[in-house]
Amino acid sequence: MTIKLKLELASGQSLKGAPLELLSKGVVIGRAVVDERGNVAFDTKAREAELAVRVDRSILRTG
Repeated sequence: MTIKLKLELASGQSLKGAPLELLSKGVVIGRAVVDERGNVAFDTKAREAELAVRVDRSILRTG
């Protein structure tokens, strides 16, 4: 199953290259990267569950 999203920020900033995670019940079930047009697609097994998307926090710098 492929889940496709289009991401647009109100500020007009680009999310190009942002790594995203698809979650089911808090568990990562897919990963994808936002393209230059704000599109992202997750390939995952079909399932009946509530899903959520978050930015992969490993890109955040600390210190």
